[in-house]
Amino acid sequence: MIRIGDFSKLSRVSVKTLRFYDEMGLLKPVEVDRFTGYRYYEFSQLLSLNRVLALKDLGFSLEEISQLLADKVTPEQMRGMLKLRQAEIRQKVEEETERLARVEARLRQIEQEGGVSKYDVTIRKVEPIQVASIRDIVPTPAGQGSLWNELVGYLAMQHVHPAEDPPMTHYYDEEYKDHDWDIEVCMPIDAVLPESQRVKVRTLSAFDTMACTIHHGPFSTINEAYQAIGKWIEANGYRICGPVREIYIRPAEQTPSGASQSDPNTMTEIQFPVEKV
Repeated sequence: MIRIGDFSKLSRVSVKTLRFYDEMGLLKPVEVDRFTGYRYYEFSQLLSLNRVLALKDLGFSLEEISQLLADKVTPEQMRGMLKLRQAEIRQKVEEETERLARVEARLRQIEQEGGVSKYDVTIRKVEPIQVASIRDIVPTPAGQGSLWNELVGYLAMQHVHPAEDPPMTHYYDEEYKDHDWDIEVCMPIDAVLPESQRVKVRTLSAFDTMACTIHHGPFSTINEAYQAIGKWIEANGYRICGPVREIYIRPAEQTPSGASQSDPNTMTEIQFPVEKV
């Protein structure tokens, strides 16, 4: 038998780690002196320790290793567990590769523009949501106020209160237009609402990859946010695959003629459904 210090030198595993493995039941010493508390091992236990280290190197947790050693799994069971680890590692590699690409894209943006953009873009999953909506052609985005007035008035007439989620607008045109915008105003609801010829009730689709940024400022400068998110989508290898959404986290203050385009406290989230090119 050899003392724990010598076993530590032979195995190149610290004494502290060997004691921890003992406490977890991964590698028990063959004898513990009841007077001194010294742990003693046998040379053959180097094989068992190497098995623990090999499994740890493959990414198994110490709890999983303890279970593997206790159950004495069959080769087929081990093959299945290794296949699972393989899939998990590949997923992590893909996630880190995408993260590296985003870091490189941010570096390029700083070099090209000479500074850090005030718009941070993130990829988020968006859950489905039930809304009451009106879709119509309006001269410009600022002209959607009439649609909102119509929608809010219909909800009030039906005694239906909006849900807690913020209202939003969908823009269906695939490119910028000077006039005649295809717009849908949407108010989230969580109650039964009869439809009319103009007001429809539907569930907005979920999206696993939605590129999002937040514009804090007046609508008159929101194009800055659109330009920033557009550059980010292209630089990070995505393409737009659906209508853009504007989520009115803090709507603009209301004036007699409608929402103020110059309210500096307005907060709007812009969402583009995207997919990898």
